[in-house]
Amino acid sequence: MTEPLHRYDWSRLTHLQVGRYAEYFTKMEFTLYGFDVYTAEVDEHGIDFVIRTTDHRYYDVQVKSLRSLGYIFFPKHHFEPRPNLLAAVVLLLPSHAPELYLIPSTRWLESDGVFVERLYEGLKSRPEWGLNLSKRNLHVLDEFVFDRFVRQLQ
Repeated sequence: MTEPLHRYDWSRLTHLQVGRYAEYFTKMEFTLYGFDVYTAEVDEHGIDFVIRTTDHRYYDVQVKSLRSLGYIFFPKHHFEPRPNLLAAVVLLLPSHAPELYLIPSTRWLESDGVFVERLYEGLKSRPEWGLNLSKRNLHVLDEFVFDRFVRQLQ
């Protein structure tokens, strides 16, 4: 007899499936709030999709996902902080429903140990904006919980 599938067993998904799920999940959440969502045909600039508010403002959205707490990054050549660029961070923790956070890219301009800038001067790695997530500092994202933050865009 086979073991039953558990709904939030994120470990059974490939890296590509996790990324795709996070992107579609984020698009559907924006749609539920009445935003128009436009998918880029080519992702050469690191933008996963664009949203339009009811008053015709546009925001570029880049989605990142994590299956455990840790570090994620946005390469600087694709993620230049500006008022209309948002990071959607989807946490897919074992046995939990997805947790979605919406963070304005300009938040990275205030480096504090959670939101960090890595320059890697003299190294092969390219400069990036990073996000350090742990149990101890996860509360820093409270102000960016999707359901709360998205209301500021409406």
